[in-house]
Amino acid sequence: MTSDPYNIACNHGFIQSSCSDCNLKGLCLPIAMDIKDIDKVNDIIRRSRPIHAGEHLYRTGDSFTSIFAVRSGSIKTYLLDDDGIEQVTGFYLPGEILGFDGIGTSKHGCNVLSMETSTVCEIPFERIEELSLQIPVLQRHFFQLMSQQIEADHQMMMTLSKKNAEGRVATLLLSLSKRYGRRNLSPHSLRLPMSRMDIGNFLGLTIETVSRTFSRMQKEGIINVDGREIHINDHARLQQICHASK
Repeated sequence: MTSDPYNIACNHGFIQSSCSDCNLKGLCLPIAMDIKDIDKVNDIIRRSRPIHAGEHLYRTGDSFTSIFAVRSGSIKTYLLDDDGIEQVTGFYLPGEILGFDGIGTSKHGCNVLSMETSTVCEIPFERIEELSLQIPVLQRHFFQLMSQQIEADHQMMMTLSKKNAEGRVATLLLSLSKRYGRRNLSPHSLRLPMSRMDIGNFLGLTIETVSRTFSRMQKEGIINVDGREIHINDHARLQQICHASK
């Protein structure tokens, strides 16, 4: 039997798993949640086949019915302007929840694409609303998740408006490091699920600038780069770059 914590046995195209057995439940659900309440949430969750790289989970304008928790792999969100040019708006890793964009209008406001083979837990919004009335700690948890997403969006707006290339790249690396740490993975050794092109698009930089910035940081000993594998040698220096760059 495989020891991969994100491996999910599939049977007839459906993922067989349980919230109570998932090592990511501390991210998706309140830590203090009673096991009986966890089982209630588990009963409403839909688990479908894996989403392959380049496949959409949903698109702008699709009807909003559910929010989604990433169980394995990685997801990106993006918008298209009037000329069909893509703007990457976010990256989601295992344990993170997306889909809140559709609550206000009952229509999704962005496109969601799998960057690699990924699996998600689909949580019907009407059912989670019903459970939240029965389990107050669950309602508070989802309010906190939405608040955290708004705060992250604000921080990224500040990054893009005020920081130079090094500051933008440093901010992204520190964000990924923190998110890896939440999953009890090393905050020093990161595997970037996104391409240099996606990083540049997200940060408002050219792919050449992203590559030069990584090379410069490696030359200064701040990070080691091997393709998509990044090892952070000096978190303090990255913090300094974030605060100093304008």
